[in-house]
Amino acid sequence: MDELELLKKDWNKDKSDYKNYSDTDIYPMLHKKSSSIVKTLFYISVAELVFWLLVSYLPYLFSDKMKARLDESYENPLFVILTIFGFLVIGVFVYLLYKSHKSISTTDSAKKLMESILRTRKVIKYYVLYNLVMIFISIPLSMYFEYNQNIQFHDQVAAFDSSQMTVLYAVTILITAVFIGLIWLFYRLLYGILLKRLNRNYDELKKLEV
Repeated sequence: MDELELLKKDWNKDKSDYKNYSDTDIYPMLHKKSSSIVKTLFYISVAELVFWLLVSYLPYLFSDKMKARLDESYENPLFVILTIFGFLVIGVFVYLLYKSHKSISTTDSAKKLMESILRTRKVIKYYVLYNLVMIFISIPLSMYFEYNQNIQFHDQVAAFDSSQMTVLYAVTILITAVFIGLIWLFYRLLYGILLKRLNRNYDELKKLEV
């Protein structure tokens, strides 16, 4: 339990003993906590960017078969565009979180701090939504690329009857749903805890503004 939580707990026990604490005493604690949370979010986003860069680069070092398949995929302009777009989105996300951290670190106004917290929440929300949409799109696209690039898979699918195609579509939908669920759970755990803390700080700041 940090300094602010201890103060609020003791304050609720006996408000008369803590009547000397004013808004100006609590605000620096909220400011420090909010800045620390957004800094952590920024570090997580940088780690995620590094992770995806490694995932994209390491196959070239350790697997000739994977390297050949990736080289073949990169011959498709759509695959290249989606890959570049994905890294651009992560880069913008990192930049926006960095700006949020700098904004919170330098502000001396409770109102501006609240605005920075709101912006940070929106950035996280839209980024998670973007990732869920990309998972929804990328799995069917991966199947499409596999169908066009893997001759053996192409011939197998071409020989499917209607019931087998139905099963293939059902499996694709199931895999997509599972991946979306896992990604949603991952981001909920990764960012959810920190966002809840940030939301609590926002609620405390609203009380100070009243």
